[in-house]
Amino acid sequence: MRIGVIGTGRIGAIHANTLSRHREVGSLILTDSDPLRAQELAHRLGETAAPGVDEVFQWGVDAVVITTATAAHAELIGRAARSGLPVFCEKPIALDLPGTLHALAEVAAAGTVLQMGFQRRFDAGYVGAREAVRSGRLGRLHTVRALTSDQSPPPPEWLPLSGGLFRDTLIHDFDILRWVTGREVTDVYATGSDAGPPMFREAGDVDTGAALLTLDDGTLATATATRLNGAGYDVRMELSGELDTVVVGLDDRTPIASTEPTGPPPADKPWPGFLERFGSAYESELCTFVDVVRGEHPNPCDGWQALQALRIAEACEISRRERRAVALAEVPDRVQSSYV
Repeated sequence: MRIGVIGTGRIGAIHANTLSRHREVGSLILTDSDPLRAQELAHRLGETAAPGVDEVFQWGVDAVVITTATAAHAELIGRAARSGLPVFCEKPIALDLPGTLHALAEVAAAGTVLQMGFQRRFDAGYVGAREAVRSGRLGRLHTVRALTSDQSPPPPEWLPLSGGLFRDTLIHDFDILRWVTGREVTDVYATGSDAGPPMFREAGDVDTGAALLTLDDGTLATATATRLNGAGYDVRMELSGELDTVVVGLDDRTPIASTEPTGPPPADKPWPGFLERFGSAYESELCTFVDVVRGEHPNPCDGWQALQALRIAEACEISRRERRAVALAEVPDRVQSSYV
């Protein structure tokens, strides 16, 4: 199997390294907007660098992995679909609904595979939480609390391109909330604060956000995020039911400290970022993609799933901007799940 990797930044390099070591992958073609970066990675891995995207498609590949800047995702998904190629793409498909829907329509028309990169679905903690909910161990689920806290903010020049805190960061929490509980969000109320560094205000973004979400069975969920969690990278989910409570992300590297006299000590080596926290999950999702391409595994996260997470993020942005509750029905969904 020959796979094209378009984008060789941090996550692209990790995915390329995983694929290069996979026994079912014979070779890779790597390309990047910075040709030197692609060449250096190709040299380290013993793979081939292409001067541009055109060559990746012209030289012939069996599948494509897209890890470019978000603005290029939708066009590349469409191009791969028109070429009849299965695609793995880092989230999101696009930063807006029209771009997302157009790309999904192209995938539907071509009848190809689009697997989205929501790596938390492959994390052992979230898998365990899903099993706890689905098995009935928790009883009736009544409350879910999710959080994502970055240790330090991204570069100022990246913020205007990110889509904002809800679309870029909390979209992971929205996806995993649906996946773990098996329920849909019906309405949201969201707010945010830009009281931190001025670069967030200048980008029209917030450095901290919170959302209250109601699920279709009446379960209440909260999702919070910040770019300024100095203690370390913190991603957790707490699920409480009438019978039991479980927590994802609570281990000896969780960057929290108890004020109780008998509480656990602070983490000696807190998680510094998402690449370290979810390293094994990133590897697992790419290995699964190879199985999907080979017809040995169903698609674990298709484009429709990504659309639903984006719809929740869009509803949160409307709520934050207009300071009101927003029903998910207000956010268009013109693509049926059976088509992607």
